[in-house]
Amino acid sequence: MRIELTGDIATCRDLRRAVFIDEQGIAEADEWDDLDDQAIHLLAWRDGRAVGTARILLKGQVGKLGRICVLPQARGTGLGAQMVRASMDILRTRPGIMQVRLSAQESAIGFYEKLGFAVVSGAYDDAGIPHYDMIREL
Repeated sequence: MRIELTGDIATCRDLRRAVFIDEQGIAEADEWDDLDDQAIHLLAWRDGRAVGTARILLKGQVGKLGRICVLPQARGTGLGAQMVRASMDILRTRPGIMQVRLSAQESAIGFYEKLGFAVVSGAYDDAGIPHYDMIREL
């Protein structure tokens, strides 16, 4: 598996559609926003096929990870953790970025805690799914 920076937003969106819209039932209006053009995008590849993506937004001293998804056939391989670590590595190269934030689905809290993130909010609804804000210092 390999993870790389990409400008191929269409492929990233295809993966997000498959996971968030088709699989999880999130409404298109909740998934698509106007932030893709200003974000840093990652694509994860396995056997020549794109199987995961993540998006990084920069705001002041904070890097925000989001839209992290892995296709079902690549889950359980460690790819999700590799994408989060690769995202943090990218953020470490950005001057002034001190903290990483993300909005985690309730079912993914344990996954992010193993990567050093801590819950900093109560539950809130995002697209019909309970989420929690999480942070990690770089």
